[in-house]
This record gives sequence, C-alpha cells and structure tokens, in this order.
Amino acid sequence: MESYLPELNGMIQGIRKGRNVYEGYQRGWGIQFGGLKEKILKDPLYKDAFAIARDRTIMSEENRMNIFLLLRFFIDKLPFGHIVEYGSYRGGSAIFMAYVAKKLYPGMKVFALDSYEGMPSTDKNVDAHNAGDFGDVDFHALQQRVQDLGLDNLILVKGFFESTNDSVMSQAGKISFAHIDCDIQPAVRYSYEGVRPFMVDGGYIVFDDATVSSCIGATEVVEDLLIRRDGLNSEQIWPHFVFRAFANEA
Repeated sequence: MESYLPELNGMIQGIRKGRNVYEGYQRGWGIQFGGLKEKILKDPLYKDAFAIARDRTIMSEENRMNIFLLLRFFIDKLPFGHIVEYGSYRGGSAIFMAYVAKKLYPGMKVFALDSYEGMPSTDKNVDAHNAGDFGDVDFHALQQRVQDLGLDNLILVKGFFESTNDSVMSQAGKISFAHIDCDIQPAVRYSYEGVRPFMVDGGYIVFDDATVSSCIGATEVVEDLLIRRDGLNSEQIWPHFVFRAFANEA
C-alpha cells in the first residue's frame, strides 16, 4: 500500500537499543509537527473505521491516529500475530482496530478484554480512579453492534484479566500488537506480564494512558517493569508510550 509517512532526511534507520527511532519519529513527530494528521484524516480506511466507532470511544484523536499508523504501515513487517486490548470500556477502539485489521489482514483477530462492568478496587497510594469507574457499559448492546457491523474478527472477552487472559493467550498463540488501556497499576501490570511471553519478535506494546495525568499507576508500571527491570527503551513517548518486544536486543 502506498505510504504517506514523512521521510526524515539524515536519520539512520533500523533497530538501535531495542527500538526503531526512525519509525517512532515518523509516527509521533509526523502527527505532532509533520502534517501527518491532515493526511490521516483524508485516508478512506481511517474515516470508515472512525465512523463506526466514534460514538463508543473516548480515545484522543492523536492516540487513535498513532494506532492507525501502526496497524496500517508497520505490523505487516512483523511475524503474524493477533491483536489484544486490555481495557475496552464501550468497545470503540476495539471496533476501530477490528475494522482496520479485517480490511488489511485476513485471519487476524482482535481480543477485547474488559470487565465491561467497571473497575475493581484500586490502590489509592497511586491510582486516582475508583472502583466502579467506567461501569456505564451495556454489554449486550455492544455485542449487538459488533454483530451488526459484521466484525467476526472481534472477540469480546468479559471478565477481569486474571480470569480471562490465559484462555485468550491459548487461543491467540501469538500477539503482534498489544494495546494496554486499563488506567490503574494492578491491571496494567497484569496486562503487561500476561501478554509479554506471547509477543512476536518486534511486536508492539502500546500504553494508552501511562502518560496521562490521572494514571501515574500506569506510568509506574512502565518505569518499574519495562524500563528498570526489563531494560526496554520506548520507541515513542508521544502521543503515548510505545515499546517493542524483541527476543534479543539489537
């Protein structure tokens, strides 16, 4: 497919310290400063995907655009794997990703994990959110919407991650794109630990809210586990954290 990504003259391409800085700049700098936002808004695939998801998503436009770029131009460079989302709320971003994946990657599934009944108890040492937040979900209506849209590649998985993740990973086998959007420290920690062993080489781990002012718990997981413990370096810090899961650091 024809790419409209910016070219960064003079920058070295390739993997360095477990990340592709050039590609990270293409997306993050391109959206923020490089005129890429206007090009995405004209992309028919983006417009169609957003049209069917917009009433169910609260994701920022920049984050949605970054996910779109990753799906449209980058995950096809990886070994085949499915998509998993931890924290789907009313299903908007899952619907968006499933539509894009269905158009581009036959056989690729999107697993959308959520309690669909709100958050569990939270750690008030670090998390601003409270039990029951994001509980205004009509799960049956969401299921009906997915069915009406014909998104047979979107699997809604109801329940807390600790009860559902093992089954999802056994079905999926390999994950090429993990979208972690669950706000609070325990859930973000479990999501990362639960998906990490199943990531394809070079797979993308995207944290939606680890740079959001109300989600320092999510930030702490990135600091403690990915950066300090696992020695990972982010490929993007804007509009959200993006890391790569390489089998061997390059």
